[in-house]
Amino acid sequence: MFENFVLEMVETEGGPIRLRHGGSGPPLLLIHGHPRSHMTWGHVADLLSADFRIVCPDLPGFGRSYIPRDDPESRFSSKRAKASALVEVMERLGHHSFFVAGHDRGSLVAFRMAMDHPDLVRKLITVDGLPVIEHLERADWKFARDWYHWFFFAQPEKPERAILADPMAWYSALRPDEMGREAYDELVSLIHDPAVVHGMVEDYRAGIRIDHRHDREDREAGRKVRCPMLCLWSLDDDLEQIYGDPVAIWKPWADNVGGSGIKSGHHVAEENPAALAAAFKAFL
Repeated sequence: MFENFVLEMVETEGGPIRLRHGGSGPPLLLIHGHPRSHMTWGHVADLLSADFRIVCPDLPGFGRSYIPRDDPESRFSSKRAKASALVEVMERLGHHSFFVAGHDRGSLVAFRMAMDHPDLVRKLITVDGLPVIEHLERADWKFARDWYHWFFFAQPEKPERAILADPMAWYSALRPDEMGREAYDELVSLIHDPAVVHGMVEDYRAGIRIDHRHDREDREAGRKVRCPMLCLWSLDDDLEQIYGDPVAIWKPWADNVGGSGIKSGHHVAEENPAALAAAFKAFL
């Protein structure tokens, strides 16, 4: 994976961000979800590197990037703060406008980036995600049954203690045959790191504490994603089953949005990278 890519740490105001970048063409920022690092994009990055300059960072709080400092409202782990940090990264790499795609928690950061930095984001792709406020306002018993971790992770201290008591049991779905051995071995190391576990959990606390307020403020002000947007979701995951048509939910948030499902489980960049890369390339 990541053939001919450069691995480096880029300093930002918040701290260092680890990333890989390579390829040629217009810049495309790929943002991973929970509990992954940038390594989840390896096969997709290789498939797209002939057409795009790919930038794959570890989100702050994840991987080997900086852990945001604590705050009663989790402001430094908010999607707004993380979007700002990644914009700073792109500027330091010389990319003053770019495409952005995010998966899972990364889709929330990509969405916030398009909302807060409309002059920089040329096109937006979200994969397996909706605005935080839409998740919360639509939560029902199916959400509580299948996505209970959103609310468990919002609690103080207990989530970290539960995960770190047996990380491999908590993340029992990890599969080296899908992820690749290097990505798998690194992720096993990461989920045993108390600082990283705390950083990942804080991402969820920010959703419950502050991210939904940012969404509400935008909705009340009538602000929308101005650039063209593509919404994708994994057909063998449960986003569509819980919420209905994701494109219909996104339409009030964007001036120009379309989308479709991809045959895959939740971690589509690992399970069906060819279909995901093809969808990205067709849209971009």
